Amino acid sequence: MAMPHILIVEDEEKIATLLKDYLEKSGYRASILDRGDSVMPFLKQHAPDLILLDIMLPGMDGMDVCREIRKFSGVPIIMVTARVEEIDRIIGLEIGADDYICKPFSPREVIARVRAVLRRLNPVRDEKTITAGGIELNEETRQVTAGGKDLNLTPNEFRLLKVIMAHPNRVFSRNELVNQVQGYDYEGYDRTIDSHIKNLRKKIASILPDAEVIGSIYGEGYKFNAD
Repeated sequence: MAMPHILIVEDEEKIATLLKDYLEKSGYRASILDRGDSVMPFLKQHAPDLILLDIMLPGMDGMDVCREIRKFSGVPIIMVTARVEEIDRIIGLEIGADDYICKPFSPREVIARVRAVLRRLNPVRDEKTITAGGIELNEETRQVTAGGKDLNLTPNEFRLLKVIMAHPNRVFSRNELVNQVQGYDYEGYDRTIDSHIKNLRKKIASILPDAEVIGSIYGEGYKFNAD
């Protein structure tokens, strides 16, 4: 089985080298880029399994790089930054990032996050397709359609919708959804779930304007209305 290929986009040489060393010792193949505007040309030639993407980069910042990648690829992205404001965390995940880690960090923590994200993207599948409320979700192709039209979901939106669709009419708290979507306790990211729900509703409403498939239960959380 081929070693997963991790692309490190980091302009601080010491950090990039440290990450590369840890990844390779952990059974991954790693490449390094030190500029944001080098990522698109690289992706035209290579297909990494995951990207560790710093936000503060020369050429093009990490947020813009993530937006550009999400126009054509669902490759998992872990944002890396020293900026700890909550708005940055929310924006980073809204634009399609799969996870977020702040400097300073332990390289072992990064390896754990990489493993968790890759594990989420390659789960043991019990069934390939879930259909409810006029929406069809295919786990194998990672395609979601509403009324036969593609919803074009980000990876986190896909995982969130999959969780609530698999258990129609069950109410999930924000903490439960954070744990289900991120794969572990992601403290402080409750508001990110609200942002993902808002985006999901907007995308569904653009195709099914009269459907209210995602319900809010005040003080409790969210559920998928299959009725």
